[in-house]
Amino acid sequence: MATTTNHTQPHSLLSIFTPCTQEQRQQNFETYWDFSQKHAGKIYEQDRDLENKRNKREEFKANPVRSKKPLPDLDAFYRNNVELVDDPKTLDQKTLLMTCIYKFARHELNGIKGAWDTVPAVDKARDIKDKISRVHLAEEFCHVRLFTEMLHTFHLENIEFPPLGPIETKVYEIFPHFPESLMSPPAFVTELMGMNFYIQLDEKICEILDDEPEARDRLRELLHEIMVDECAHIGQRRNFMGPIGVWFSKVMIKPIFKMFTRDIPEIAILFDVDRLITDAHAFDYSTISPRILERSWVPSYCRA
Repeated sequence: MATTTNHTQPHSLLSIFTPCTQEQRQQNFETYWDFSQKHAGKIYEQDRDLENKRNKREEFKANPVRSKKPLPDLDAFYRNNVELVDDPKTLDQKTLLMTCIYKFARHELNGIKGAWDTVPAVDKARDIKDKISRVHLAEEFCHVRLFTEMLHTFHLENIEFPPLGPIETKVYEIFPHFPESLMSPPAFVTELMGMNFYIQLDEKICEILDDEPEARDRLRELLHEIMVDECAHIGQRRNFMGPIGVWFSKVMIKPIFKMFTRDIPEIAILFDVDRLITDAHAFDYSTISPRILERSWVPSYCRA
């Protein structure tokens, strides 16, 4: 994986909401596209895949890790993975962690399917924004594959992602057709939500899988591959917005986070939702591990 040319030390990093000019945003689209090409490699349009991501997955598959202590009741996962039907008090934390990961991946997959059909292929892109968006979406498909590998680590081999309910499906289908000025703030907030979710997920993996060091470390490796992209996506999506969009995105953080946690009840059981919201409002890159940052991308206006 290529490292970025704009890596800085944590003390020099600023809020994601730092004001910037239109000229700065345009310059950052150029630097992000340069980073994206080196980081992702060739795009395989038909497979919705990326060269470097595929190579990394092959490394994981060539050296598989499987938990030595499978979930106490595999049927409990498959009974609750789409919808939480059991009393969560009757489920162990490992099972809840796996159903939470599954539900997040399912939402991610269903959210990007409609957008993929809307954004033109890279060789047919109208401008650099379209190229960036296309590779971004391919990265999200790669994330679903990495989430699936997390589940395989715990012997959950029969993973399928059915469509969401009709209302949610329709929203995801319509959303990519919104004008950029309307679409950018909620798209940015979902990236911000994802990164803060991953930060707490990383902590929970360490806590809940303490008795499974090999499986714990593999899940963290897989998660960190996603976090490198998500860290860059936050800045990329921020770059689409001017002052009004930034203000609107701040207003949307709490309702979007609350709505999402209602769809995935395991988040409220395992995570600190208030902290997710507070950390999103206060987000700056100093909260991100240097090992993630050195492989990712940060907008120039978020660096002192």
